[in-house]
Amino acid sequence: MPSNTENAHRITKCGTVAIIGRPNVGKSTLLNALLGEKISIVSDVPQTTRQQIRGIYTDERGQIIFIDTPGFHVGRDSLDKYMNRASRGAMGGVDLIIHLVDANDRIGQEERQVIGQLKDCGKTIIVGFNKVDLSKGKYIPDYIQLWQDMRGKPVGEMPDLILFPLSALKGTNVDKLIGVLFEHLSEGPLLYPQDVITDLPQRMAMADMIREKFFLKMREEVPHSLAVVIEHVAPRRGKTLHIRAVILVERDSQKEIVIGKGGAVLKEAGTAARKDLEELIGGKVFLELFVKIQNNWRQDQSILEEMGYVV
Repeated sequence: MPSNTENAHRITKCGTVAIIGRPNVGKSTLLNALLGEKISIVSDVPQTTRQQIRGIYTDERGQIIFIDTPGFHVGRDSLDKYMNRASRGAMGGVDLIIHLVDANDRIGQEERQVIGQLKDCGKTIIVGFNKVDLSKGKYIPDYIQLWQDMRGKPVGEMPDLILFPLSALKGTNVDKLIGVLFEHLSEGPLLYPQDVITDLPQRMAMADMIREKFFLKMREEVPHSLAVVIEHVAPRRGKTLHIRAVILVERDSQKEIVIGKGGAVLKEAGTAARKDLEELIGGKVFLELFVKIQNNWRQDQSILEEMGYVV
């Protein structure tokens, strides 16, 4: 084990890396795989991530601050605009960018928008061809061609572009990706304590964990009209933490779906969320969930700010 003196003089690297891409390409799954621990909500429903989430990876080489961003998408309401601004804003203040794509999905308009934003950003970009374990990344040549078309030259003449196949879900090449990132980062001191893996405020982390369980339970029925607000967090009895959360929906019909027949959906999602919350805080949790109709909450600036979306 290195001595304190050796630690004091050890050269470390440190920098920030944004994970950029359209919805549902596996950005949150990749972040969790890179950190070896779940900090970002994961679902096959697009636009699951609604704000920037920072994950901190630290080892003997130094520290990488990853920024998981909402997916670029076409949207009209205030929440959609916030999410797209959060994605664009992540580009300016970082050292490197991972442009993550689903190597088995056809190129669409959103992908062209992403590359349009990235092609002249002045950063080194790792194009991560995700899900290569499925169909062997059949659309990789198409993504390479799109980059060439957007920049007007072959990839061999793009020293700032690195092509990298991986599988976030299976962990394929994830460790190698960390090595590539450290190779391209500059020397610098650690920005976070070594035992910190995220700077996401605890209440936002709690809300995301609860929201994820409803997404997984209901899939396409309600997701984009559902939000979670943590109203109360305090010790209840002994070491049990009392958490009261409100599930916001926009219509009566959505409320019925979220509650489910005989309260089944609410109960099952709450039970699953409580397990994650107990792991998060390292103790017992008493979770209360209420469903409330809030018309057009996605356009309500005060509600969005209360959730942490600084519009």
